[in-house]
Amino acid sequence: MEEDEEMKRKRYPTDKAYFIAKEILATERTYLKDLEVITVWFRSAVIKENAMPEGLMTLLFSNIDPIYEFHRGFLKEIEQRLSLWEGKTNAHVKGDYQRIGDVMLRNMRTLKEFTNYLQKHDEVLTELEKATKRLKKLEMVYKEFELQKVCYLPLNTFLLKPIQRLMHYKLVLGRLCKHYTAEHRDFADCRNALREVTEMTAQLQHSLIRLENFQKLSELQHDLIGIDNLTAPGREFIREGCLYKLTKKGLQQRMFFLFSDMLLYTSKGVTGTNQFKIHGHLPLHGMLVEESENEWAVPHCFTIYSAQKTIVVAASTRLEMGKWMEDLNVAIEMAKKSTEKSDMLLENSVCNRSNRSSDEVSLEQESEDDIHSSRSSLDRQSHHRANTTMHVCWYRNTSVSMTDHSVAVENQLSGYLLRKFKNSNGWQKLWVVFTNFCLFFYKTHQDDFPLASLPLLGYVVSSPAEADGIQKDYVFKLQFKSHVYFFRAESKYTFERWMEVIKRATSSPARSSLQLPKDDKDSHSD
Repeated sequence: MEEDEEMKRKRYPTDKAYFIAKEILATERTYLKDLEVITVWFRSAVIKENAMPEGLMTLLFSNIDPIYEFHRGFLKEIEQRLSLWEGKTNAHVKGDYQRIGDVMLRNMRTLKEFTNYLQKHDEVLTELEKATKRLKKLEMVYKEFELQKVCYLPLNTFLLKPIQRLMHYKLVLGRLCKHYTAEHRDFADCRNALREVTEMTAQLQHSLIRLENFQKLSELQHDLIGIDNLTAPGREFIREGCLYKLTKKGLQQRMFFLFSDMLLYTSKGVTGTNQFKIHGHLPLHGMLVEESENEWAVPHCFTIYSAQKTIVVAASTRLEMGKWMEDLNVAIEMAKKSTEKSDMLLENSVCNRSNRSSDEVSLEQESEDDIHSSRSSLDRQSHHRANTTMHVCWYRNTSVSMTDHSVAVENQLSGYLLRKFKNSNGWQKLWVVFTNFCLFFYKTHQDDFPLASLPLLGYVVSSPAEADGIQKDYVFKLQFKSHVYFFRAESKYTFERWMEVIKRATSSPARSSLQLPKDDKDSHSD
């Protein structure tokens, strides 16, 4: 087996451009599968139950189908080019085909004609969200569909993929242009393709920011109990994550959600339906935040003063505390500037408020069922939407900001890797997709759904240590507490790319890259 691999390695091209082209192929395969979640799977679920009004059906599919059809043809072209590049045909023809720029340029030009479809995705997402609120049957089909293995991410994230894919082309073409010398025969095509795609992304950038925010708000709307109309116009999502709230029973784990006009927090852990129940909401208007470690003798602790009440919370690390305080302070400043607007939003937004919040003491009483809050672990969780970041934040005790989400979009990758567990000898070949802070494992790239997934928030990626006894090239190590995995890539380029995307997506610096005291580097420790 090892001999075969060595032979293969010698036979295949080793040029960096080839591995970049291979990355385009691998990620295009994943992208097409992602589109199929909507064009094939969701469509059949909706048709089967006759759950979607005709107008919405037309709006949704007439704006996705043409893009899907285009990419099917594009994928075939990339596959053909790579097999020629790998020299599975006559050697004398091979020279002409060891490039990808011409294929990219031709297809980027064609893709430009699809911009009007992409611009409608905003409307598609909004209308779909409105309809699920209005039509119980559609809401049921939607929720049922999200329980299927094929829907491995929240459903509406798949609607963002087409615009995000353009961002990926831009990044990968940028890498090719950087790699080539100006004299290389592939350089001009790559540069022109980059120019074409940059024009499109510039046009759609604003739309993408709006879409990502709306997607996040509607995802939270589905997963939080006790709040209506989260997607109110003008509201922006800022950060979600886990903090410990000081209660009469001591520190209790809570999920917090920061928006441009309010801070929400949950009453306890995940409910039976894998949702979180909103317990308190604090308007940002008039809010004040200050560090209070000394006052309460609790590490990484700060106090949030709001008009209605005061709460004391603690973060898991100093870095986490810094991120929350910084985001809160920036949001409070921004809210001051748009007070009138946010007051109106709040009136319409929080349901069942009555007078409950005004008589709540800051050290809230725990209800009986809170005691059982988080017995289950992320790994044992039922399938239901386990890959929403809020669940990962809860079990991994951390937080994620909208900026982190946007950075994560740029750091998606697919490809074959060999995986080995800490105590096993054998390496298993898997098709691996990295998206939404999570590794998804498939047997092959043709599979419709993942066998398993590994959320990477809190994991550290590094090269194996001597003590790990890994005698192979291109291996990276993933570790969270006692959980250790090794992954082996096929080339130096691929190895570096996996290291880079995982590092970038999982280590979120604070907005101002907080300078930490030397002894506090252990933000990942228990």
